[in-house]
Amino acid sequence: MLAAIVLTHNEEENIKKCLDSLNYCDQIVVVDDGSTDNTVKIAEKMGATILEHVWTEDYSAQRNWTLDQVKSSWILFVDADEVISPKLAQEIKSAIKRTEFKGFFLPRIDYMCGKKLKHGDVGGVKLLRLARRGAGEWHGRVHETWNIEGSVGTLKNPIYHHPHKNLADFLQCINSYSSIKAREFFEQGRRTNILEIVLGPVARFIYLYIFKLGFLDGTPGFIHAMTMSFYAYLVAGKLWLLYKGIK
Repeated sequence: MLAAIVLTHNEEENIKKCLDSLNYCDQIVVVDDGSTDNTVKIAEKMGATILEHVWTEDYSAQRNWTLDQVKSSWILFVDADEVISPKLAQEIKSAIKRTEFKGFFLPRIDYMCGKKLKHGDVGGVKLLRLARRGAGEWHGRVHETWNIEGSVGTLKNPIYHHPHKNLADFLQCINSYSSIKAREFFEQGRRTNILEIVLGPVARFIYLYIFKLGFLDGTPGFIHAMTMSFYAYLVAGKLWLLYKGIK
């Protein structure tokens, strides 16, 4: 059996498209952390199993808790702002019949301002999202990864990812993510300094926009590279403030 797991918080604008793309799964589980919009109502109407779990600013903890609740032999994690392409759905159904792999990387195509991003830090990205139950755990508070023990394959067809409806939404997102990441670094004992705060974002932009060819994605590529450079600044700045006792 295949279960799809979707973490949600106020995703009423995205959840229907996401769940529609998962209708081939034996079970769809929505794990909500206290949405105040119609996310849960929409998901319930579409037949999803609803689980509620308190948010602790740790995406891996949320995902690992869910792994303990689901009994299907295969698990597929999908974000609420993602859609599984029809060809990938067919590929997944075939992949879980194979016995030599414990999990699979799935390609993902990201969009910015309605444009497909082919370069930068999201160009050609592959994420481990499909695995056998019990094959591994998630690690990292944010930008988390699923660490699987055993052989892992790679599928060919993509997940479509439409993460931000506008720049304000993008900035709100990285503000939240950077706070979580800074706290994670602080708990790990990692320190920062003025050079990292000042030069880190500049280096990040040059890497994403020049070396990772973000400029080939036009204005959306520039916006994405600039915003992710600002994310690097926020993480370093917030980490420095945490060591000064300022939350």
